[in-house]
Amino acid sequence: MHQQKRQPELVEGNLPVFVFPTELIFYADDQSTHKQVLTLYNPYEFALKFKVLCTTPNKYVVVDAAGAVKPQCCVDIVIRHRDVRSCHYGVIDKFRLQVSEQSQRKALGRKEVVATLLPSAKEQQKEEEDKRIKEHLTEGLFFEQSFQPENSTVSSGPSLLTVFLGVVCIAALMLPTLGDMESLVPLYLHLSVNQKLVAAYILGLITMAILRT
Repeated sequence: MHQQKRQPELVEGNLPVFVFPTELIFYADDQSTHKQVLTLYNPYEFALKFKVLCTTPNKYVVVDAAGAVKPQCCVDIVIRHRDVRSCHYGVIDKFRLQVSEQSQRKALGRKEVVATLLPSAKEQQKEEEDKRIKEHLTEGLFFEQSFQPENSTVSSGPSLLTVFLGVVCIAALMLPTLGDMESLVPLYLHLSVNQKLVAAYILGLITMAILRT
């Protein structure tokens, strides 16, 4: 007699939540940035319901601030900045995404996303470029004095290895999950939920690394 497979009990607050991006930057002089999109991924075998909270809800409009995500799917959450004034420049606001099972009220996991309003994208890019140049000069001086190895080179972007790993992780997330009998993909390419979670986590790290270069 076969025993029915039971889903392990989920601990409140411990479920990893996968959201991209993890930072929203709005530019006052660029209206195209006043509306941005958060993507919430559900790599699990069960459906999730979500709710979006904000530290300053009067400054933003969140389209579909609550809803559900089917298993192995994702949803886009549109966020609009509706109070673009100079007094808000540089102020860091926070959004919190809470997820739970559809049949339960307790929050199984949460993820915070920071949001900042800046005056100009051009000024921000210039400041970041100046900061990056200073950091590279400082690092080069440090290595010369301490180790004197081969000449250091200034990085102009993500390495080919980083891009390759990102592509591999994206491909892994698009492959079918174990047990999906309707897929035309060969069985040896079916991945487990844990393998997809690892791929999603690595993709998040790679994304943050690319954004900081």
